[in-house]
Amino acid sequence: MTGPTRNWLVPMRARSTDEPHRVSTPLELFFDLCFVVAVAQAAAPLHHSIAEHHVLSGLRGYLMVFFAIWWAWMNFTWFASAYDTDDDVYRLTTFVQIAGCLVLAAGVGPAFEDADFRIITIGYVIMRLALVAQWLRASRSDPERRNVAQRYAIGVAVVQLFWILRLWTPESWPVLPLFLVLVLADVAVPVWAERASGGPTTYHPHHISERYGLFTIIVLGESVSAATLAFRGALDEGSDYNTVLLRLAVAGLVIVFALWWLYFDRSAHALVTTLRTSFLWGYGHYFIFAAAAAVGAGLGVAVDHATHHAEISSTLAGYAIAVPVAVYLFFVWLLHIRPHQSGPMLLAFPVAVVLALLTPLTHASLELLAAVLVGLVAVNVTLGRRVPDRIS
Repeated sequence: MTGPTRNWLVPMRARSTDEPHRVSTPLELFFDLCFVVAVAQAAAPLHHSIAEHHVLSGLRGYLMVFFAIWWAWMNFTWFASAYDTDDDVYRLTTFVQIAGCLVLAAGVGPAFEDADFRIITIGYVIMRLALVAQWLRASRSDPERRNVAQRYAIGVAVVQLFWILRLWTPESWPVLPLFLVLVLADVAVPVWAERASGGPTTYHPHHISERYGLFTIIVLGESVSAATLAFRGALDEGSDYNTVLLRLAVAGLVIVFALWWLYFDRSAHALVTTLRTSFLWGYGHYFIFAAAAAVGAGLGVAVDHATHHAEISSTLAGYAIAVPVAVYLFFVWLLHIRPHQSGPMLLAFPVAVVLALLTPLTHASLELLAAVLVGLVAVNVTLGRRVPDRIS
């Protein structure tokens, strides 16, 4: 018995926005898992930078690297929702993007240690130019949205040229301002392209919300993995810290469980039904993803501090977790909760953000942070669901 014959190349036409049973494909799931390798490589240096009291440089490097990971992932995700043909050429082009992500991951170390962004830039450009090829395919097969697809291809290609030229800028030039200019150019491409005649591109709201949810799960899982490695390393040195590590482990798990609960407590597909809301929702997830991955780095810092492997204050160790948790809560509230809720429930998340940022000023800050999150989950479950949903 043989299976159905696969197509090498099929017309890349826009998929329907209300296509039934539109779920993530095995290729998309594989794509996500490979990107988590890059996320892990970005979070590990952040952990060590904070533990060595190089907070600002570590945070700057982390946010810069994470932008490249997130932006390449996001562009593939939205393109796939509109044009996934699952033919052989599409699969091979996606494999090129995955290979570029792995090249980027290999360059994280030099970027953090020596401010050498050559390998990261090469990996990023590989991912982005593979997407240019996809958009050129779409421009040939989808006459209605040809102008949109061509704008994407031109815009992405031009910005990549400037990313490459950035590698030859004089060392005296400031790194961060130039980086921010190129970031703004990159994120402006979809805004410009989607306003072309014939646009916007189609996408499936349920599929998009599922894809973002799956990546949130994977990033939170990476936090658990990073924390587990830190705990394992501490335990291997002896049993002197078993009690304190057990407390940290329980509190850390409660924090991650609560973050998962709060993200998935409301359906998100109704939030991506217009171009404006889709941009805000999609772009805002940069902070959710980056904060979720940084929680794992923060838990690693907490373990280092508890086992006296980090010469930092207990307050800084507490903020290594409290800050990403607060950022995560704020953007989950902004993107997921605020559009649904009205009245007093709108205050629950901002209050929790403030309380989270106060916990490092106390003893047992991690346990108190876990308690704040448990309280927020309880309020959201008991009171939040009694309020009529404004957009369901």
